[in-house]
Amino acid sequence: MSDFSIQARKLQEILISKGIDNQKVLEAFSKVPRHLFVPKEFEHKAYLDLSLPIGKGQTISAPSTMAFMLQNINIIQTDKVLEIGTGSGFQTALLTKLGKEIFSIERNLELVKEVEKKLVAANCGVAHLRAGDGMLGWSEHAPYDAIIVSAGASEIPNALIDQLKIGGRIVIPLKGKINLIIKSSHGVRIRELADCNFVPLLPGHTK
Repeated sequence: MSDFSIQARKLQEILISKGIDNQKVLEAFSKVPRHLFVPKEFEHKAYLDLSLPIGKGQTISAPSTMAFMLQNINIIQTDKVLEIGTGSGFQTALLTKLGKEIFSIERNLELVKEVEKKLVAANCGVAHLRAGDGMLGWSEHAPYDAIIVSAGASEIPNALIDQLKIGGRIVIPLKGKINLIIKSSHGVRIRELADCNFVPLLPGHTK
């Protein structure tokens, strides 16, 4: 068994101990080498349940936080998914193992270029990446079955609600709480899931 397989198995056990029981999510974590998505100085901590800095004022979320959000948004193989906040690209890689089409927006162009290389190195599926303002979504490819936001917001951006299918789901950190939002023909239903701590969702993007 390779070192990655051993470390991934240990991480799976941690996730299971924290209530993650969605088999597809657990399998995704076993297929994506997290050490490829963290800075080299933190590779020895890649399979611990820790949030780690990735530079440019951003972090890679703890695996249990990421798994919790993925479990609650419940992505299926036919889903078109929009990710707001590509960041390290690790969650993007996980999404390629769960959904059909993945679109991801990152406000920092340098990170987008780095993630493109990491996804190839990790042998992951295709994800469409762009630098842009996550608050505005990516209207050209809407509507989406699911939208996952990887930064803390003070309110739900209207553009994301508009770009979501009827019956679609959004998982978003709002005012220190992870929230699940489900859209219906009558509006949206919002449910608080857990406490959280994310870097803020900011408007605009860097060239």
